[in-house]
Amino acid sequence: MSDLHARHRSVLPDWLALYYDNPLEITHGEGRHVWDADGNKYLDFFGGILTTMTAHALPEVTKAVNEQAGRIVHSSTLYLNRPMVELAERIAHVSGIPDARVFFTTSGTEANDTALLLATTYRRSNTVLAMRNSYHGRSFSAVGITGNRGWSPTSLSPLQTLYVHGGVRTRGPFADLDDAEFIDACVEDLKDLLGHTRPPAALIAEPIQGVGGFTSPPDGLYAAFRDVLNASGILWIADEVQTGWGRTGEHFWGWQAHGQSGPPDIVTFAKGIGNGMSIGGVIARSEIMNCLDANSISTFGGTQITMAAGLANLGYLLEHDLQGNARRVGGLLIERLRAVAAQDPGVREVRGRGLMIGVELTRPGTGVADPDRASAVLEAARADGLLLGKGGGHNTSALRIAPPLSLTVAEAEDGAAILENALRTTQ
Repeated sequence: MSDLHARHRSVLPDWLALYYDNPLEITHGEGRHVWDADGNKYLDFFGGILTTMTAHALPEVTKAVNEQAGRIVHSSTLYLNRPMVELAERIAHVSGIPDARVFFTTSGTEANDTALLLATTYRRSNTVLAMRNSYHGRSFSAVGITGNRGWSPTSLSPLQTLYVHGGVRTRGPFADLDDAEFIDACVEDLKDLLGHTRPPAALIAEPIQGVGGFTSPPDGLYAAFRDVLNASGILWIADEVQTGWGRTGEHFWGWQAHGQSGPPDIVTFAKGIGNGMSIGGVIARSEIMNCLDANSISTFGGTQITMAAGLANLGYLLEHDLQGNARRVGGLLIERLRAVAAQDPGVREVRGRGLMIGVELTRPGTGVADPDRASAVLEAARADGLLLGKGGGHNTSALRIAPPLSLTVAEAEDGAAILENALRTTQ
């Protein structure tokens, strides 16, 4: 393992982060568990950054990939592609967007790039509204609209970005207000902001901020924003790269918690739909998707092998009601973790919904982020056989919990017990 780590450091960028003091190599997985190169077994509560959505080595997906690989792996979008059309039909149907069109990419970053291209072209504006504490990808344009200093290495951008209040309920100038007052204050702030600029192309927002530490506003905020945006024709882009496909339990899409004014104009997706295969994409109303007047193709977006995986994975998720499982098991897990947190003065908040849960750590009695303890908890949990994630706009002090949506009640209890012990031993 140390040899592989040394080789990694000698040929890959210094900024390519690795978890753990002694990084692990994951060699195989099954269900909700993975194994490392030394044969150690772990309960996986992070799923390759929310990407292994249904289960590791899911037989239905493995079979679909193997069968497709035996026929043809790739041909590009220059040719008709049956699996791509079939998956696009299914996604358009479940999107909630009328007359929806779907464009496939290879990642969430590329999906958000495409959404920004569509919105700025359709609206003829290069100004974009984004949320503070947000994250939308690694590309130049996506970094340019990211409202999280820890993930934005440059201030240069092809876009003019204006940042809006509301993505974090329990911090900032409106944190002490009740939910209704919080929404009203954020709406008034948005109105004031729009009064000082030419109309932007779009607001892009994660219904639950992923890298930001699984933070979210009160339900209904984006519906209230939408009323303001509609008055000026400003589009709403819902970044569902982490929240889509039923992970939040209560809804199939995260935007549906704010859906009183109808679906977004554009939805971006990625991660879980491929269960590890590289799929991203954009869903938009036809007049928005078709607004480009130049040639465009995608060499790898929608390639046959990834589309076969996506079809099998989405079918499995719907047929086995994994959204319902996320709601039931996630609800039990959140309550269990809140009981643990009540005994730990360093846990500021347990938040989230479904199987998308954040545990924010601070120095007791201060509200100051405690990234050192977050790292220590990750190490302690790993030692006992549990893999977690980290995040947060305040120095990466939030633990991120996002296991495959097929997690069982027994596995949830096992993971909670390990996390409880990790928290206790790091106080």
